[in-house]
Amino acid sequence: MYNSLLLQTPLKKTKALIGDMGMTFSSAYVPSALCCPSRASILTGKYPHNHGVVNNTLEGNCSSQSWQKIQEPNTFPAILRSMCGYQTFFAGKYLNEYGAPGAGGLEHVPLGWSYWYALEKNSKYYNYTLSINGKARKHGENYSVDYLTDVLANVSLDFLDYKSNSEPFFMMIATPAPHSPWTAAPQYQKSFQNVLAPRNKNFNIHGTNKHWLIRQAKTPMTNSSIQFLDNAFRKRWQTLLSVDDLVEKLIKRLEFTGELSNTYIFYTSDNGYHTGQFSLPIDKRQLYEFDIKVPLLVRGPGIKPNQTSKLLVANIDLGPTILDIAGYSLNKTQMDGMSLLPILKGASNLTWRSDILVEYQGEGRDATDPTCPSLSPGVSQCFPDCVCEDAYNNTYACVRTMSALWNLQYCEFDDQEVFVEVYNLTADPDQITNIAKSIDPELLGKMNYRLMMLQSCSGPTCRTPGVFDPRYRFDPRLMFSNHGSVRTQRFSKHLL
Repeated sequence: MYNSLLLQTPLKKTKALIGDMGMTFSSAYVPSALCCPSRASILTGKYPHNHGVVNNTLEGNCSSQSWQKIQEPNTFPAILRSMCGYQTFFAGKYLNEYGAPGAGGLEHVPLGWSYWYALEKNSKYYNYTLSINGKARKHGENYSVDYLTDVLANVSLDFLDYKSNSEPFFMMIATPAPHSPWTAAPQYQKSFQNVLAPRNKNFNIHGTNKHWLIRQAKTPMTNSSIQFLDNAFRKRWQTLLSVDDLVEKLIKRLEFTGELSNTYIFYTSDNGYHTGQFSLPIDKRQLYEFDIKVPLLVRGPGIKPNQTSKLLVANIDLGPTILDIAGYSLNKTQMDGMSLLPILKGASNLTWRSDILVEYQGEGRDATDPTCPSLSPGVSQCFPDCVCEDAYNNTYACVRTMSALWNLQYCEFDDQEVFVEVYNLTADPDQITNIAKSIDPELLGKMNYRLMMLQSCSGPTCRTPGVFDPRYRFDPRLMFSNHGSVRTQRFSKHLL
């Protein structure tokens, strides 16, 4: 029996206090479905090919010295502080390799932050270390003083109490929840006992006509895999109950201090997550809606309550939007995104984008996984049941298109097959049927060309009209300007 997830949600207060009091974006995406590249896109307002962060490692530019030198001075918080006179506050998970010895350790406080409470490296709930304005502070496993979500709530409330009232303020609170290890607060560890992961049409089916990595998943999944992913889904929800409490506490404090009516509040995530879709047990990284689509709720001055926008937005828009709120022009930046402020304030006759870029560089292991000796090198994330979630050639780029008449996704893989996946999400919202071989070849050519254009875009050129925009102009001669090949520019090698 399918359990009704609509009647249960771990974020009821967040929806009531932010979504219902403002605008919910039903088509919000990330340009890369992985923590560090996505977080870098939020901070810089840039696609991964422009900020250079391709995975969660130092070698992949995650919090590397190169990132610190080139990108951190140009993040939107750095601009807020240096150009707009804001006091800025950060609490939580920054980038996955933050605090690593090869990245300056915990002494490194990125440019742009007045107050800095950052988690060392990746997600934890207990037994972690924070950088408090560049000084290490270790935490143990006592719930009342160490549970990270609550610690982040408390330091955030403290900031609201001691900040200057003569300067505007910006806060970024980045809870690791609901990231693994999915450790819920004690009072929530028995919540949602009857909740199962969603059983969509693409749950526990074989990914026919998809890239080989999806086809290698074992279908049907074993009972142990299904039990594992259901348990993971349940635990993730449990961890979000503390996030819901955090949101409520902050909004009540803003209301108490009289600042709520003059404060914009954004709620979003850095990636989606799958639990059993196409028989992939648990992870992110894939090109499908379940991994690239995220929540985005916004409330604030001039935003009417109970609104929903279907316009296509991405996390590269958050920086431009917040700078726009602060009165700083997007034209002064190198950002790829667009300001959402006109949408939020109900602008009429708004000209908006019809497509965005999604790009990912796959990761693999050079050696055979000892727990899965039958698998060749080059794959990674092979759990449970040796179902691999990533590989070196799980490297792809997509154009996600939404217009008045079209709802499409076009993707190319950087592999020997030059594998292509195309989905008509109007007819096939679960992305079960790859129509790459049946779609109009002329349209396929236009999408291929548009993908190449977006992969080499920067700033304003990332905001040019897409294939289904009435303003779009297609010149097929440009496709063959480089030795007659339509795909010679597909993947920018400087990312490696």
